[in-house]
This record gives sequence, structure tokens and C-alpha cells, in this order.
Amino acid sequence: MNETREIRPEELNLVTFLLAQCGFTPDDFPVSSTVSEYEGGIMGSINMEGSDPDLYAGDLIQAEYTDVDGIEVIITLTRDTNNRLLDLDFWKMNFSKLIRYPIPDKLTILRK
Repeated sequence: MNETREIRPEELNLVTFLLAQCGFTPDDFPVSSTVSEYEGGIMGSINMEGSDPDLYAGDLIQAEYTDVDGIEVIITLTRDTNNRLLDLDFWKMNFSKLIRYPIPDKLTILRK
């Protein structure tokens, strides 16, 4: 992972939206103001500060987004064994760089 940075407004908006879609609020799962990027930020995945990727405990919600190049992107919000937010994970089907960051009204919820 890279150095930590402040969470961006669009990331916070997306996390808050995804939490709401599965019946939670940031009071239930506080969103860290500091994050680390995976893969140098290429796909958009972030790890919440204070969480440990080795303590993965499951997905809270999974959504799908179509990037502007027509490639599907799977977005997963995960939690750790301490019941804290772990990652906002992006997986672009062809492993290319995320071109446009998704906004909530462009998502399709796959599973909660």
C-alpha cells in the first residue's frame, strides 16, 4: 500500500451511500478520514486507516458500475473482524485503470 491520505469527498459519498443501501450509517461503521490506496490508486481501491487487511471478515455490500470505456467494475465494501470498515474495493474486469469515479446513481446493487 502507498502512503496514507485524506479520504476524498467522492469516496466518502460512495461509502456512505453503500452503507445506507445495506441499512447502516456512519454511526454503525465510522468512516476513517485517512485511507491508503491499493495498486497505486489505479483501480480506486482504498483501505481504511486503523483496519488490518489480514482481519477480513466479509463483505457488507457489492455493487456494479460501468466505466466510461464500457468495462464493468465490481465495487465491494468490506469489514474486518473488529466490525470496522476495512476496504472499498474496486475490481475492473480487464484490470485497467478506472477512468471515471462512480457516483451512487450509476451503481447497480448486486448483493447485500
